[in-house]
Amino acid sequence: MEFSVNHPILFVLVGIVIAAVLGQSVFFLVRAYRRAKAIGMDMSMIKKTISSSAIFTIAPAVSILVGVIVLSKALGVPAPWLRLSVIGSLSYETIAASTTLEALGQAASETISDASQYVTVMWVMTLGILIGLILVPLLTKKIQSGIINMEKRDKKWSEIFNNAMFMGMISAFLGYVFCDVKKSFFGDFTSLIPVVVMVVAALLMVICGLLAGKLKARWLTDYALPISLVGGMAAAIPITDWLTALTK
Repeated sequence: MEFSVNHPILFVLVGIVIAAVLGQSVFFLVRAYRRAKAIGMDMSMIKKTISSSAIFTIAPAVSILVGVIVLSKALGVPAPWLRLSVIGSLSYETIAASTTLEALGQAASETISDASQYVTVMWVMTLGILIGLILVPLLTKKIQSGIINMEKRDKKWSEIFNNAMFMGMISAFLGYVFCDVKKSFFGDFTSLIPVVVMVVAALLMVICGLLAGKLKARWLTDYALPISLVGGMAAAIPITDWLTALTK
């Protein structure tokens, strides 16, 4: 049987997993609703909470959809659908998949036709994300206790520590963006594509933040991420053409 990244059996397997996750969500939603009624919560408040939560889940869902579309070219629809619907991270999944494909000599813009390459990419993406599942239950409580104790002793130092951890996490992704910049000094300006796209996306994020503050539009803050993602992807097309032309 010829391998296909969009084989029906993959859709069936992925559909089963996602159906189980959706079932859990519905189960806990019903339990929470019944509990809220049992303790006498105001029904209008309950309905408002449910509707507002449903509306504002659209924003992150758009971001996830963008990730699925980006990865679907090489991996098909089922794999990105599963990874980004259950436990995957948009930033992690795209980098893990792209790096693995590059190591295999496979372009991210080309569909995988070899089953062994497909399995390799899926193993890398899965094993990498499993570390979080293992470490969170083991270390989270200790880390939170340490941060709380630090904040009690010195709030300013606690803020510095938290900001440093956040910047360390961001730096890991920035390294992926800037890793090939040195090629631009030798005339290969295509290495600047990720940098310019990142700048455009960052500017869009800043504009959304400024407009949200000026217009007092909370919804704009919630949709800033998908706007910057889609805007950055759209800008990548003319930016790629421009920098490729400069390289030639």
